[in-house]
Amino acid sequence: MKNFIFIFAVILFSFQVNAEVDDWTAYGKDSGGGHYSKASEITPENVHNLERAWVHRSGDFQDGANTRGTISNEIQTSFQATPLLVDETLYYCTPFNRVFALNPETGQEKWIFDPEVDPAGRPLKTCRGLSSWKDLNKNQSDVCYHRIVGVTMDVELFSIDGKTGKLCDDFGEKGIVNLRKGLGNHPDTYYWSSSPPAIIGDKLIVGGSVIDNLSINIPGGVVRAYDIRTGELIWYWDPIPPGKEAVLDDDGNHLYQRGTANVWSIISTDPDLNLIYLPTGNASPDYYGGHRKGLDYYNSSVVALNASTGEVVWHFKTVYHDVWDYDVPSQPTFYNIEKDGKTIKALAQTTKMGLVFLLNRETGEPIFPIEEREVPQGSLEGENLSKTQPFPTKPLPLNPINFDSDEAYGFTFWDKGYCKRTAKKLRNEGLYTPPSLQGSIHYPSAIGGNNWGGPAIDHSRNVMVVNTMNLASLIVMIPRADCDKSLEELAINDTQARFTAIEQNEGIPYCNLRSMGFFSPLGVPCTKPPWGTLTAVDLNTGDHLWNVPLGTSKDIAPFPFWWIKGAPNMGGPTVTVSGVTFIAATSDYYLRAFNTETGEELAKFRLPTGGHATPMTYKNKDGRQFVVIAAGGHWAIGTPASDHLIAFALPEK
Repeated sequence: MKNFIFIFAVILFSFQVNAEVDDWTAYGKDSGGGHYSKASEITPENVHNLERAWVHRSGDFQDGANTRGTISNEIQTSFQATPLLVDETLYYCTPFNRVFALNPETGQEKWIFDPEVDPAGRPLKTCRGLSSWKDLNKNQSDVCYHRIVGVTMDVELFSIDGKTGKLCDDFGEKGIVNLRKGLGNHPDTYYWSSSPPAIIGDKLIVGGSVIDNLSINIPGGVVRAYDIRTGELIWYWDPIPPGKEAVLDDDGNHLYQRGTANVWSIISTDPDLNLIYLPTGNASPDYYGGHRKGLDYYNSSVVALNASTGEVVWHFKTVYHDVWDYDVPSQPTFYNIEKDGKTIKALAQTTKMGLVFLLNRETGEPIFPIEEREVPQGSLEGENLSKTQPFPTKPLPLNPINFDSDEAYGFTFWDKGYCKRTAKKLRNEGLYTPPSLQGSIHYPSAIGGNNWGGPAIDHSRNVMVVNTMNLASLIVMIPRADCDKSLEELAINDTQARFTAIEQNEGIPYCNLRSMGFFSPLGVPCTKPPWGTLTAVDLNTGDHLWNVPLGTSKDIAPFPFWWIKGAPNMGGPTVTVSGVTFIAATSDYYLRAFNTETGEELAKFRLPTGGHATPMTYKNKDGRQFVVIAAGGHWAIGTPASDHLIAFALPEK
């Protein structure tokens, strides 16, 4: 009898351990990203059996008057949210900034919070995620013991009760902090926020996005720390060069410097090191820097700040004097590595160039050597390019960095010939070809390479998995005297058909034409497929383990051209301890599962439109594992807008 009781207790204990809920408490799963889950019910052997468990629709989506690779004033929504899972409640935000709390097993609504944002005229309508924090100074039954925090497109920071969705009255002004304060006067379309605040201790860390290529007189890239309980400003980091005097108004009050590098993507925090890691963007405008006079000191960098003071501890530039819109686009992602008998706390930084910088996150020193290589010169009058750029020796680039015009692609001899002829008329000297009056091919394009989806890191294998795009973009600089002309009058090397607008760049000697993709008249990328790949890197050695095409041309190309492997993509991957990598992201409407160790595509599941978000996964109290993806389309990829939040799971036993 005693043996039976002992065996029963062991079985019960094992079940309870297996059934422990695997919460997803931050955008990247952890405060240092990685999208890594220990949920293990779904394996490489059974993942093909996944089926839809539930679907939730918010109704928050909008079609836009945009075409692939361009922006309009009423651009379509993009549903990019990665939900949180905390204490058996799933939280997510919509492109209109409403917050939904759901039952994670059924998708049924628990409550809705509506910040009542007016989306009209906003240039980008998206929300990538929310943040979660518990106040251990309170009892669990207290109001706002658990807070859900987010930022709206009209630049307000809100804090709501995780149980009820009601605003926390002790935070800011009845639950709201106005982030517009200190930014100066500017049109509403110039500044917004779409990424969740970071949390370290009892501080909220908030950056912001700026509109590209309209003016040098746009809001600056200030990063601010707020008390998570009260909303009081604790410190701010104004990204001006060391030694430069702060800007003051007529009354001596500090003004955040305009035109500095901004932090629009996902911020990481390391409580053990008391450090905050910022991925910085570019000073405005993107394609000319002759006026900057040091304001791009922190451009396109990883910047580590002291969490107590906001002071810079170290920073690492991935691009010198960036005139290519090569913002650092993704969350600095943590991992550890053993080297010379010591454990190094490290981070992986993916970039729009498809270069990956592996850095010691305590010091900013590279894990593997980085070389200074000469890059193309000769640019615009008044410009001062860097003669070299940093190239990591490991890992090797995730995508090609030279566009061969003889390898230009097309569905037919006609459109392939167009791509070849056009490429030969433009400046095309590989990565870091400068913008020019002649017109330049930028390869990779300004949307990647890699973008905000960032990498996933399987900590049990120390393997990084990341999706990449293989596309080129076109830039033509126009002298200011010609900037009032029409597109037809500005015909440049027979490429004007691919441009839809003139970006004015007020305050510099040039406006510009820009196409985020180099397409043939049939809308086919002029780069040779695959247009998208998925790559695994061994973080211990820096070597590529595998590289496979991601997606197909289905849903963007007419039949019979669905067979092309490797599709444009936007979003990110998630990995599990069992060795499964989940990713949607592609222009064809699928959620896919790959074997993390081999790169083999194990299964794919049809979605109603493109799933341009990062999936998340969790297990409920009974040990059942769910995989959740937002499928809502993306204007840059050309997939239709929608509002589907879809959960997959294995059939119930």
